Formats: sequence, structure tokens, C-alpha cells
Amino acid sequence: MTATAPPSATAPGSGPGGGPDPLVIRLAGVGRIFPGPPPVTALHPSDLEIRRGEYVAVTGPSGSGKSTLLHLLGLLDTPSTGSYELDGIDTARLGDRDRSTLRGQRIGFVFQSFHLLAHRTAEENVLLAQLYNRTPRARRRAAAREALARVGLAHRTRALPGTLSGGERQRVAIARALVNGPSLLLCDEPTGNLDSANAEAVLTRFDDLHAQGHTLVVITHDPAVAARAERSVRIGDGRLREPGRPAVDG
Repeated sequence: MTATAPPSATAPGSGPGGGPDPLVIRLAGVGRIFPGPPPVTALHPSDLEIRRGEYVAVTGPSGSGKSTLLHLLGLLDTPSTGSYELDGIDTARLGDRDRSTLRGQRIGFVFQSFHLLAHRTAEENVLLAQLYNRTPRARRRAAAREALARVGLAHRTRALPGTLSGGERQRVAIARALVNGPSLLLCDEPTGNLDSANAEAVLTRFDDLHAQGHTLVVITHDPAVAARAERSVRIGDGRLREPGRPAVDG
């Protein structure tokens, strides 16, 4: 089934002039049940709103439902209940192709394990992220170099991942996430494979991106990582809670 409006119908960050920042994420009663037997409720019906420019940490122990929430927010899975709007677009009304297009245009992913191609340079790894977007071929290489420069790696464009430190590899991954100009940076345990010095460098980079107006959602079990965010929500036993707000029971 195709969407009634294409993903391009709502521009990232568009909203009423002079009003509050528009919502990038709006979950309303979103839950996820995996069929059994017996059925497993991985995420109970949950509400969540995140506005443009917010830096939000999602915390919780292993098995709490963080990965389920990540997959839903990243359009890698679909909810069993409720609705998810990304940039005002009702994702439930999108077919597979439109979901993939929306994901490629609006979401940048940063993973714990970097997911870089070992035999491609830093520049090529970033450039490849544009293949499924609408970036003109002539623009791709310059865009990749600009993204690497933004994370302090203008001097490492031709380096292979094996010659980079863990922190540098994660910064290449951040550049790859940024290159398409996404509405949302979705980060999954981004410092989990880094030593303390490299972790601090990556978190400082996130601080810079937040200051520049990017919207970040960081999934983490590390309180020190969560403390860098301006806002934190917690998930436990599949229930999403935010301090000062009542949980949604389901």
C-alpha cells in the first residue's frame, strides 16, 4: 500500500512560523507484540513526543525493550498498536518502499559497532550512504567530504577503517549519518565499543551537533552517556516512562 502523501510532502523541520519547534517524533499508544505461542509484549502502549533540536536519551537495562523501541523509531519494524508520526507523516500509511525512502531521507543511524566497510575509505563509506537518496552523482563526493569535515576528519578522507582509532571510526559513522541531512540522528549505544577518551570525544561531538540544532535520540544503558542529554526517558519491562509524566498502562 502506498502513502496518500509522499515523504517529501512535509519538509524536515517545517512548521508554523513563530510557533514552537515542530515535532520530529510523535508516538501515540505505540506498542509491539511478537506472536507466540505465547505472545510476548516487548513494548507496552507508549506515548512520546520529541521536538526538533532536542537531545533525548533513552535508558534501560538489557532486555528492557530499548532495541524494540529503536527498531520502531528507525522504521525498521512496525508497531502492533498505536501510531507513529515522523516529521508529521503517519508512517502506518506508508508501504514498504515509502518507508524505506522516508528512513533514508529523514533518519541517520549511528550504531555501536560502526558498520563501516573495511575495504572502503572513510570518504567512500560516507559517500555510499547517498546511493539510495536523491543526491546528484556530481554532488556526492563533495557532500561526503563536507560531512567528514564536520566531525573533524577532513584529513582522514582516504584512510581505511583499519587504520583509524575506534573514536575516528565512530566519527566516520556519524558523518555517514549526517550526510543526507536527516531530521533525526538515532544512536544505539554509540560509545559501547570505545575507551573513555574516545567516548568523551564522540559525546563532545554530539554536544556540538545538538548546539547546531540537530535532533538526537541516544539509546544507552550508561548513565554517564544519558547525563549528556537535555532530557531522559527510561524503559523497563517494556514500559516507557519519563520523570514527571505518568506512564501509559497497557
